[in-house]
Amino acid sequence: MGGDLPVDKDGAVAPSFMVYALRDPIGANLDRIQVIKGWLGENGQTQEKVYDVAWSGDRKLGPDGKLPPVGNTVDVANANWTNTIGSSELEAVWTDPDFDPAQKAFYYTRVIEIPTPRWSTYDSFRFGIEVPEAGPTSTQERAYTSPIWYTP
Repeated sequence: MGGDLPVDKDGAVAPSFMVYALRDPIGANLDRIQVIKGWLGENGQTQEKVYDVAWSGDRKLGPDGKLPPVGNTVDVANANWTNTIGSSELEAVWTDPDFDPAQKAFYYTRVIEIPTPRWSTYDSFRFGIEVPEAGPTSTQERAYTSPIWYTP
């Protein structure tokens, strides 16, 4: 699984990726697509940076480069949610803005759904018991791609 990125003759062209995700027909809408880039730092430790590359709604990246949350439609009492936020599909073309042609790197994509009830919320509803106060009542499911490797 995964693959190797071909090296440009000059080694100076940053890689571009086309990303596309479609929600499961019976699942939750999509919140965002992220590209995760990893590399070895100067100390030999693995480093990672997360890039939000496509997202639902009119949200804008903040000054810190982070995207605000999509929202949450989870109805805890009934262990349900609505697809009134998010998108049924997301797509983008992304080029690595921090590409260093001399540095080994890997890339993979993560797709995140809008919040849906957590298993403990479903159990509380099904068994007629109180939702635990200490734990979260919703979660955001994720899907990951295989990695793509760049070796100079």
